[in-house]
Amino acid sequence: HALYQQALAKSSKVFFQNNDDLNLLKKLNIVQPIIPTVVVNGSGVDLNDFNVFPLPRNESGGVKPSFLLIARLLKDKGIVEYVEASKQIKREYSDAEFHLVGSIDENPAAIEQAQLDQWIADGDIIYWGQLKDVRPAIASSSVYVLPSYREGTSRSVLEAMSMGRAIITTDAPGCREPVTNGINGYLVPVQAVNELIDAMRQFIEHPNLYEQMGLASRGIAVDKYDVRKVNAHMIAEMGLE
Repeated sequence: HALYQQALAKSSKVFFQNNDDLNLLKKLNIVQPIIPTVVVNGSGVDLNDFNVFPLPRNESGGVKPSFLLIARLLKDKGIVEYVEASKQIKREYSDAEFHLVGSIDENPAAIEQAQLDQWIADGDIIYWGQLKDVRPAIASSSVYVLPSYREGTSRSVLEAMSMGRAIITTDAPGCREPVTNGINGYLVPVQAVNELIDAMRQFIEHPNLYEQMGLASRGIAVDKYDVRKVNAHMIAEMGLE
């Protein structure tokens, strides 16, 4: 708290990636009312690097029910809820896949290696490890899932949207901003496994939603999260034009 106050006291302008963080820091008097503030659309995404990629198909030609989560393996990223949802969904739909990308962290809230090994052994997840290039993992999925408890603005969500993927994430700060519920995905409460399962089930039972919501995601990414637009906004606000 005090360090934030000290760091921001002499700022001429403070940038935020979501309104929730802006309002919280103002409420705590960390950002003084006289200091100008700007909310930008995350760090943006390169639309050319993360171009639309065809949805994965099963042997009969339908879209494969393939879910993906990319995150540091911390409990507050919603990893446990994701795996719990995978267990339930796989009991109902044996062809559903649940992919996980990310490394174990030294953070006290990290998932333990033994737990991760058990999930892999049980077939609950397909584990990719840490990836420098996440595009192959996004390409292998039809829905991107981030059940995180809080973010700034998730870069992985923007990258998945740019590649034409529907999103399931939490109605939490930094998670809810890129998703219009029912248009390019679904928002679920934090730590709500049943609601997470229900959102996943929507796609499996209504497979037209994969493409419909995926295209909506790409449209939102182009409109709001193009890195060139985000950078231009920041440069203009900093008076560096």
